[in-house]
Amino acid sequence: MRLACLMVMVTVFAVAKPDETPFPASSSPKGLQVQMIPDALELGIHHAGLNLGLHALLAPHRDIKPGQLTAVADGFTFCINEKYVAAMDRQIKPLSDQGINVTLILITYRSPDEHIRELTIHPKADPIKGTTMAANTITPEGRACYKALTSFVAQRWSGVDGSHGRAWGWVISNEVNSHHEWHQMGPASVEEVALQYEDQTRLAWESLRRHSKHARLYLSLEHHWTAKNHPDPLLSCPGRSLLERFAQRARERGDFDWNLAFHPYPTNLRDPRTWLDKVTFDDDTPKVTFKNLEVLTKKLATPEFLYAGKPRRLSLTEQGFNFTQRPDARAEQAAAYAYAWEKITRLNGAIDSFLYHRHVDHAKEGGLLLGLWSNKEGTIAEPNQKRPIWFALKAAGTPEWDTVAAPYLQTCGLKNWDELSPH
Repeated sequence: MRLACLMVMVTVFAVAKPDETPFPASSSPKGLQVQMIPDALELGIHHAGLNLGLHALLAPHRDIKPGQLTAVADGFTFCINEKYVAAMDRQIKPLSDQGINVTLILITYRSPDEHIRELTIHPKADPIKGTTMAANTITPEGRACYKALTSFVAQRWSGVDGSHGRAWGWVISNEVNSHHEWHQMGPASVEEVALQYEDQTRLAWESLRRHSKHARLYLSLEHHWTAKNHPDPLLSCPGRSLLERFAQRARERGDFDWNLAFHPYPTNLRDPRTWLDKVTFDDDTPKVTFKNLEVLTKKLATPEFLYAGKPRRLSLTEQGFNFTQRPDARAEQAAAYAYAWEKITRLNGAIDSFLYHRHVDHAKEGGLLLGLWSNKEGTIAEPNQKRPIWFALKAAGTPEWDTVAAPYLQTCGLKNWDELSPH
């Protein structure tokens, strides 16, 4: 018997009208990928990012038990992992109850369960390589699974019933222009990636719109723009090329209100000094970092990217600044945050959120130390000590900001922050 609990008959369910609550206005883009909720509240964030593993939503057992949570699509019924759902409730609700706009990053890792892998991972994905995976929208059962799971997420956390907490943003997959590692679907050209990703994103958008009229959905790209993150053109592609082809494909099939989640890490992820990035301020720049962030806002304001006559929204949903071994490491990491914050404030409200990554250093992040907190020696991500960047983030958007940020001007080689006004 299949894990999907295949039903012989198609059951028809009445779908409630979508929630019509407008997207909440926010006075600040200040946000964080949250690990510790009390600490996040102390920091005064307005936005929170949380990973949601679609593979983890599936129960490993194969039978529908009495009272079992299920998700249904195209005649298939899928058993839901209630422990994982409860764990997500415990993260989302305390944040949204405090008026924080929650963004869910909908990703898929390899499940240890073989059949869950078959349901959730693209059939052409490498069996070993890659960290996060493209969805299986290819086989009938896999496609139904993706539709069912995204509909479940939409109904529980973005629909009319807000009793489990509410999410206002959805990021679909992760850093798709580096698809060898972060949207693994096997070797694929930019055209193939764009077609697959547009289809996957549209399915998620359709699920979201059945339950919320105004929650926002975002594509995910890393900082390579005209450059690419791998020499093999079948293993990565320039972000600009993917974005342009995605937009074209969406128009061909009937445009919809997608937005952009971007990760403007420094050119060198190990060097936080983004003010030294070797980039240009035109559309041909190899990378987009905080130094030339206006490249994105200009791009989204061009006619081919408008939706209903307005530019697509932009969120910065994963980016951090490495803590190095240099003598000035503490000041440089905090200065990078100050630089980024001042850059964002000069983009006329074009950015929904700036979700700093990470809350605490993570021992399995390739040697990067991006945390607001260091981690305890011998642990993966147990918090140890706050760094100066913690205090910079706390001050952002408050009356204390100017005082806290002023010492970092010298670190950035600036006389005043107005030097960061868009070119």
